[in-house]
Parts: sequence; structure tokens; C-alpha cells
Amino acid sequence: MASLTIIQDFERRQMDAITTKRRVPEFAPGDTVKVMVKVIEGVEDAKDKKRGGPKPKVEDKGPGYRLQAYEGVVIARSGAGLNESFTVRKISYGEGVERVFPLYSPLVDSIKVVRRGKVRRAKLYYLRGLRGKRARITEKQDSGAAAAE
Repeated sequence: MASLTIIQDFERRQMDAITTKRRVPEFAPGDTVKVMVKVIEGVEDAKDKKRGGPKPKVEDKGPGYRLQAYEGVVIARSGAGLNESFTVRKISYGEGVERVFPLYSPLVDSIKVVRRGKVRRAKLYYLRGLRGKRARITEKQDSGAAAAE
């Protein structure tokens, strides 16, 4: 039993380290989120290493990654603790694209909730079969926050 608490303690410390670097907002399935993902660039391919020969001089052009926005509807959240992940679905050039992001991944730079959706299920896999207006999710109305301002 003691080993389980050691693992839980380690996971808690890892989660705290990541949450100090970036904020993890509260979001649920049905919400539209914008995930900023670090895309690593400028890394040599294995083919380039095999060829050998003179290597071209490359000056340092920055951090070696760029940020790419991935905006879509959260259709599922799964896991718990450090292993928690969420699935985001978007339509790209008329084709549905889904991507699973680990919540505490170092490749996820930031998560921003764009719109809150009103849904009655935890998993929205049924959206895969819907197109156009039928695939829309109604926006959740703020109950007290908007009235107080």
C-alpha cells in the first residue's frame, strides 16, 4: 500500500510542476477549446545522419519549435491524475479530424476555453456521425456571472 502512495505523491508533484508553468482551465465535453501545441522543427532526419558528408552550417534560429493552434470541440475526457487526456474534434477542409492531447504534456503550451457547450453526456462520440447544423452544440448560458456585471 505504501508504494501506491509514493506513486501518487510523485504524480502530484509532477502535476504541480506543470501547473506552475501553465494554467490548466476547467473544461468539459462540449466546450470549444483552443490548444496551443508545440511543433518541433529544425531537427535532422535519420536519412541526413546516414548520408554523412559535410554538414551545412545552421545558425541558431530560436527555440527549435513553433506554436500551432488546434481549435475544436472537446468530445471526451478520460483518465485521471497525470495520465488524464482529452480528445478534440475539428473540421478541417470538410474532413473531421480528432486529436488526443495528454492534459499534462510538455508539448501542450496552453489551453484556452473559447466557448462553453451545453451537453448531457460525458462522451460525444455521436458527433462523428453528424454533419453541418446537426453537429452544432448550443452554448451554455451563464447563470449569475453575466447578471452581476
